[in-house]
Amino acid sequence: MFLYKLEAKTEGGLLPVVVLAETDEKAFAAAESQLIRHFVAPPGIKELVIVEKKRAEKGAGYVLEPLIPQ
Repeated sequence: MFLYKLEAKTEGGLLPVVVLAETDEKAFAAAESQLIRHFVAPPGIKELVIVEKKRAEKGAGYVLEPLIPQ
């Protein structure tokens, strides 16, 4: 299992998404699913990219910096 940090580019700006998945493909699917569940009206996702990927182990994590709307 891997811990993925992704960025979703939407009309409103960049959204950070962190998911746990077995493969890159499953990480993209999980991130899209999380975005759809998080918002009342799902944002139009223009682009979804993996920023970081690391093995899931005790102590693994990410620091999420505030993203500037584009």
